[in-house]
Amino acid sequence: MLVAEQALRALAEQLREEDSVISPHVSGRDPEPPALGLLAAAGPRTREDPAGYALVIETTREGYLLHYGRPRILEGADTDLALLAGDYLYARGLERLAALGDLEAIRELADLISLSAQIHVEYRGGADELWLASVTAVAAGPDAAHQEAKSALRRGDDDAPRALWEAAARSARAADLGPSLERAAEAIGFQPQ
Repeated sequence: MLVAEQALRALAEQLREEDSVISPHVSGRDPEPPALGLLAAAGPRTREDPAGYALVIETTREGYLLHYGRPRILEGADTDLALLAGDYLYARGLERLAALGDLEAIRELADLISLSAQIHVEYRGGADELWLASVTAVAAGPDAAHQEAKSALRRGDDDAPRALWEAAARSARAADLGPSLERAAEAIGFQPQ
C-alpha cells in the first residue's frame, strides 16, 4: 500500500516498470523526501487519499523539473526527451486527479502548469511561491486571496509572488498546515522575505 512518504519512490518504481523510453533514465538513488507531496497529503481536502494526492503532486513536480529545473528521479535524458517526459508526467498527474474525481484540484494543477510556463517564458520570478500556494490550495482549498494572486501573476504584477505566499501562509495556518508548508518551502529552497 502506498504511503505519502514514499510518493517519489513509488513514482520511480512505476516509471521503471513501464519499460518505456523514460525507464532507462530512472535514477537508482534513493529519492529525497516528497515535501510538496507531504504538504498536499496533510490537508483536510485530501484526507480520503493522502498518498494518492502526494503521488499526484510529486508526479507533477517531476514534470515541472524536467522542463525548468533539475529532476530528482530521472537523469541523463537529452533535452527533447526531458521535455516529452515532463509533458507525460504533467498528463499523468492530471489523469490521477481525474481518477480521484477532484475537479477543483484539476483546475488548480492546470493553473499551476500554465502559470509556471508563463513565468518561465517571461523570465519572471514567483515559481516557488506559485508551487507552495497551489499545493496548499489542493490541500486546504483555494480562497479568494489565492485566486486573486494567481490573476495578478497572470497579469504580470510585480507583487503577485508575495501575494501568493501570503495567501498560502494564511490558508496553511487556518488548516493547521503551517509546519508542513514551512518544510515544503525549505525543501524547494524558498525563503520568505
